[in-house]
Amino acid sequence: MSERFSMVPLVGALTDAWAELRAHRLRVLLSLLGIGIAVAALTAVVAFGEYQKQLMAEQSDRYGGRIATIAMNVSSNDGSPVDWAAIDAQVAQVSERYSFSRTARVVDGSITAPVQLPDGVTPIATRLIDPDYPVIHRLTVAEGRWLQASDSQLLAPPVVISTPLWESLGSPPLTTHPTLTMTGELAGTYPIVGVTPREGVWDTNNKIDMLYDSYVARAGSLPAEAYVNREFWVPPAMVDELGPVLAMDLRAGLGEGLTLSLNRSDWGSQGGYADSILVFQLVSGAIAGIVLLLGALSLVNVQLVAMRQRIREIGVRRSFGATSGRVFAAVLLENLVATTVAGIVGIVLVVVVMRSEWVTSAMFSGLQDVPPFPFGAALAGLVSAVVVGAAAGIIPALVALRVKVIDAIRF
Repeated sequence: MSERFSMVPLVGALTDAWAELRAHRLRVLLSLLGIGIAVAALTAVVAFGEYQKQLMAEQSDRYGGRIATIAMNVSSNDGSPVDWAAIDAQVAQVSERYSFSRTARVVDGSITAPVQLPDGVTPIATRLIDPDYPVIHRLTVAEGRWLQASDSQLLAPPVVISTPLWESLGSPPLTTHPTLTMTGELAGTYPIVGVTPREGVWDTNNKIDMLYDSYVARAGSLPAEAYVNREFWVPPAMVDELGPVLAMDLRAGLGEGLTLSLNRSDWGSQGGYADSILVFQLVSGAIAGIVLLLGALSLVNVQLVAMRQRIREIGVRRSFGATSGRVFAAVLLENLVATTVAGIVGIVLVVVVMRSEWVTSAMFSGLQDVPPFPFGAALAGLVSAVVVGAAAGIIPALVALRVKVIDAIRF
């Protein structure tokens, strides 16, 4: 029973505060407009930072690989050609020992394929990859699909081409099973199963992606100038311990005259991106905080003016037995409830806007894994609204304590 009756003063103060808000709703709405906007801005800044962090992480994955990607480089000390088949055998043996889930070879920048285009045979830059390469690098397609492991068994090896090359072929729908025709040692027909998006408006490069094994099966061997990079995607928690051991095992099977190096290529080994996001959040948060402070000062000013007009009301309440604590709590909670409601409205508005598909596609173009709305952003907005309400309510509440019964007669 004591706990039940102990809640009566608090419930009474909340009821009084809500009644005052309803009675002066126009004044409250005008004074809380800035608070709601500031809380929404603060929430949006924190959420924008999380979305931007995810976007930058995905963009970095496309170049350096996901966390944690180890890049393997092998070179000949005397400049003689490297026996890549022997390297593959050694890597396969080591990979089986460590049960790597994702490994990939890539040959980029040293191979061209003669392709029959409408205006004649044209050499097209060709990248050789393994099926795990698009997974490690978060590569997407604008049309169709990426290459799969089973594609290497097909007599007509499929390819993925760039959007500019696809457009030069007349943008044929992939449902019609379009093909590329190559000449020379790669002579044959190659089904087009996917189209990669442009890297930017400036991207006009014709490019082809083909499976590494499909190229070797068709051409017989890699060109002498080809250089093969290999990547291992390993658990982030194991990368520091696994790196030195993996390097030792791989070097043990290398022939003489070869140099092997292992390095992390993913952005997680560098702090630049995370630091830039942190700086952005701090600067933007400081700006939103200033807006929030200005809104709080405006609210305090409005409430102080309002208290001058409510002296008679408060004096009458004191004459009917309202204690100082009851008056203080009612004025304080009036501000607290109002700013909390304004903050919640601002937060809900930001959540709706930030989760809309139009906003994510327009502001975060290329984002694959759209993160859920960050709980920390909503919490930061709500806490700031409560703090501002409490800070803006203390001064008017202290002024209300000085009101006496006789003041109701004077005013």
